[in-house]
Amino acid sequence: MSDEKSLNFIEEIISQDLATGKHKSILTRFPPEPNGYLHIGHAKSICLNFGLAETFGSATNLRFDDTNPVTEDTEYVDSIKADLKWLGFNWIKECYASDYFDQLYAFAVQLIEKGLAYVDDSSAEEIAQQKGTPTQPGTGNAYRNRSIQENLELFAAMKAGKYNDGEKVLRAKIDMAHPNLLLRDPIMYRIKHAHHHRTGDAWCIYPMYDFAHGQSDSLETVTHSICTLEFIHHRPLYNWFIEQLGIYPSHQYEFARRNLTYTVMSKRKLLQLVTEGHVTAWDDPRMPTISGMRRRGYTARALRNFADTIGVAKRENIVDIGLLEFCVREDLNKIAQRRMAVLDPIKLIITNYPETEELLHAENNPEDATAGHRMLPFSKELWIEREDFEEVPPKGYKRLSPPQTTPDGVTSAGAVVRLKGGYVIECTGFAKDAQGVVTEVHSKVFPDTKSGTAGSDSVKAKGVITWVGVADGVKAEVRLYDRLFSDPQPDAGGKDFLGALNPHSLQV
Repeated sequence: MSDEKSLNFIEEIISQDLATGKHKSILTRFPPEPNGYLHIGHAKSICLNFGLAETFGSATNLRFDDTNPVTEDTEYVDSIKADLKWLGFNWIKECYASDYFDQLYAFAVQLIEKGLAYVDDSSAEEIAQQKGTPTQPGTGNAYRNRSIQENLELFAAMKAGKYNDGEKVLRAKIDMAHPNLLLRDPIMYRIKHAHHHRTGDAWCIYPMYDFAHGQSDSLETVTHSICTLEFIHHRPLYNWFIEQLGIYPSHQYEFARRNLTYTVMSKRKLLQLVTEGHVTAWDDPRMPTISGMRRRGYTARALRNFADTIGVAKRENIVDIGLLEFCVREDLNKIAQRRMAVLDPIKLIITNYPETEELLHAENNPEDATAGHRMLPFSKELWIEREDFEEVPPKGYKRLSPPQTTPDGVTSAGAVVRLKGGYVIECTGFAKDAQGVVTEVHSKVFPDTKSGTAGSDSVKAKGVITWVGVADGVKAEVRLYDRLFSDPQPDAGGKDFLGALNPHSLQV
């Protein structure tokens, strides 16, 4: 392991575990639920779990937490695997919670036989009322006193499909007065007559996350189970199941989520954006999904650099999306090939340039000497951006404008700019149509100012503008993507996040 940078608190824990011999090696896991596409928040967890394995010369399992058949789909499984591979990570073993359904059922039977689980006929509303409050203990019910034999028979009947959804649940028998409400007889199994994307209709009872997660970790001998901070109160229950079952003692550690400004990261809300047509799909370039960012042109290295930059902390906070955008720009600046485009064209005529065409050499990437050059056809008629010309320029304007005459009759020369990769020109005039709209900009070229030549800087230019040859330009549909939300915290404090949608997030 490299000591070049300071360790985060999870790396310190692992280093200590290895140094003391608690573990000879480590195994982490990334456990997404396949009920949506991965987003930038998942990228941090991915980079952490797989990064720990890289740092300590170990491995990571990919495990799909597929215990809720109603919301899960193979499409999401495939997209998650594609995102991980694109980010540059490989897992040692592909696992599914559904791989362990038989074993989890056996674990539940084991707890029933120990008198630590029972079948409850209460409704969801009744169970919620029985749980009590943080300041008031919960209350048990008559079902809590069922015999072990009756519970075994009822649980088997649940598995056999004899009951309807919600008719019965299996609960752990712990402590209805426990200060942690999650330990007040939590639900272990519920009935769901729903088709599962892997097991089909073989099961109609499914384990809850808290019952499946720790046992899955244990069955895979995961040493360090890394979760986000909202699961810190689940850890005692995680430990309780493992201890009562006497299985491999995986351990859970929590780190803080990092939310992003101008972003929502609830899968439910992202799904709503898709189903209601606010975006085109999960991989819409405006979405905070990894697939959406990939389509937008973000690089895997930029996302990994972002995850590394924000670090690992014990306290939640909000990260400015500008930091992500900086990481993207920084990486693209090193690797992206340059091309010129004009989105709102106005014709530029260089009146003293010959009718013949000239080929200019342009760098593909000024930051990368190995990227080579391309040839740019240059002629007397070019397209420039309409915003690069002002008939009456505002103060500080550094693009094209015609000669200006002061109230006392003094006329100054037109603005002087460089055409990127080409020559320096001076604006000499312009033409308008009958509606008063500027249709042409006229200029003259300084012949000895071609970029890359000895006299290129003989005439000082105010600024540099892009251009495309009229004869050689290619028509294109260009989509300009902006932030999807105009509010820095679109869903904070119970706000209607749809009300914060940016109406200009896509311009075609």
